[in-house]
Amino acid sequence: MPNDRAKEWLNGPYDEETKAAIRNLSPKELKEAFAKDLSFGTAGMRGIVGAGSNRLNAYTVRAATQGLCNYINKQFKGQKRVVIGYDCRLSSREFAEESAKVLIGNGVEALLCEKLMPSPFVSFTCRQKQCAAGIMITASHNPPEYNGYKVYWADGAQVVPPHDQGIILEVQAVKDPTHVKIGSLDDPKLQLVKDDVTQEYLKTIYPLQNHLEQNRDHGKNLKIIYTPLHGAGISLVPQSLHSWGFTNLSFVESQKEPDGNFPTTHSPNPESPESLKLGMDQLKNTSCDILIATDPDADRIGAVVLHKNEPRFLTGNELAALICHHLLSSKAKNLPLNGAIVQSIVTTEILGKIAKSYDIKNFEVLTGFKYIGELIEKWEHSHEHTFILGAEESHGYLFGTYARDKDGIATACLLSEMALDAKLKGETLVDRLDALYKKYGFHTSNLINIQLKDGQALSKIDDLRALPPKSIAGHALLSLEDYQTSQKRDLKTGTLEKLTLPTSNVLVLRLEGGIKLIIRPSGTEPKLKIYGTAHGDNCIPTLNAALDEVTNWFL
Repeated sequence: MPNDRAKEWLNGPYDEETKAAIRNLSPKELKEAFAKDLSFGTAGMRGIVGAGSNRLNAYTVRAATQGLCNYINKQFKGQKRVVIGYDCRLSSREFAEESAKVLIGNGVEALLCEKLMPSPFVSFTCRQKQCAAGIMITASHNPPEYNGYKVYWADGAQVVPPHDQGIILEVQAVKDPTHVKIGSLDDPKLQLVKDDVTQEYLKTIYPLQNHLEQNRDHGKNLKIIYTPLHGAGISLVPQSLHSWGFTNLSFVESQKEPDGNFPTTHSPNPESPESLKLGMDQLKNTSCDILIATDPDADRIGAVVLHKNEPRFLTGNELAALICHHLLSSKAKNLPLNGAIVQSIVTTEILGKIAKSYDIKNFEVLTGFKYIGELIEKWEHSHEHTFILGAEESHGYLFGTYARDKDGIATACLLSEMALDAKLKGETLVDRLDALYKKYGFHTSNLINIQLKDGQALSKIDDLRALPPKSIAGHALLSLEDYQTSQKRDLKTGTLEKLTLPTSNVLVLRLEGGIKLIIRPSGTEPKLKIYGTAHGDNCIPTLNAALDEVTNWFL
């Protein structure tokens, strides 16, 4: 019962400020704050900041770090180090320091970022400094009341099996604050990550340019507006753009300073055009070429292009297509024979067509950039394939092996390179996108988010996998891919095919006419996500009708 948990905190080894905060909670707030223990899952932790077992606070952060330390000490011998980064969110610096103290208390060297830094920088530093793990305090683009705790493993990627389950079990074993060893920030095992590592990052991404001389000589001609949406991108994106030659840079000034309250936007999400309204207005009023936006921890990126004097927002799938084609066409004469791109199963299928035209392999993985990072690590050892690009429709991209997480910083530089190349030829990125559709066929996509208030919608997924419909919006259902049972069912013949990706509560429905629908619960929010992709002329109304019908099943 929540009240029993609350009594444990009020009578237990917790500080008086925390106990006072608990006493000031309303009955409803008390119930929510102690409804359960905040779960540590495969993506780490994410929750509302506040006192209570179901909240993110110093005690839940310490417990998570203690569990991580216990697992690290079982996996590694000798001296171990862990890098810690944090973004602009409320209490982020506090949670980073609490993590450092627990690491030190367990004999682990803590490399704490001196100032707020993006997630991809932490992934990079984890590899650069040969750390056992990395911790990033962020809740990505969640509302202001949230924060989170993300764990990278030694390869710089978010943890995957078997390490994820191993860490989870260790965290669950930390039952109360007396199980946590706490050190001091005065200990020599604390080291600050300073500007020298920042310079190493800039030097590492510099050679990833495809038109180095063009960027250097003409980069100043591209007029860029950048907004970090009050986040950590301000620490690295401007420097990175300048180093690539893009010096004609202005800002959405009201969103430039880090602020965990995100006062100018309801949701600091570059995937949403509404979040970029201030920047889009500025783009049109100043006749700049491109608006670039990063989310609070700068792993995701959004872009708006001024096309025919009007702002044109580019979706994550459109950016993926443009980036893929730019990388492959720029390197056409020097592409590796075993080159490969990796995309999530919900990302546009035009990538596979572009890759095939350049004789490049295309691989699909489950949603979550950790699965892309896992393949990069595998290929680094096996040399089976050479990684070129990882892309997710949720505006996440990586085009180098220096990190193992999506990187909005380097991608900001790449998008600028692409926009400059187009501008010098009298085009925009929208013109380039239209050219891709002319060559590979028109592709579209859409995403529906359904807020989950209880488990009813999730149970309907089970109903759907048990008894799929014969058609959706008048289009025959051809096959059902169930990643929970790892089976693909051909609904015309009834034959079964084994799926090779990890098990997950994901359904993929393929309809006649090239329509694909993907249904899955969000891994970080109480939402059900329904993705739709389609290709061909006049496919938008058809896709929308199919999405509407499926959405109504869950409402």
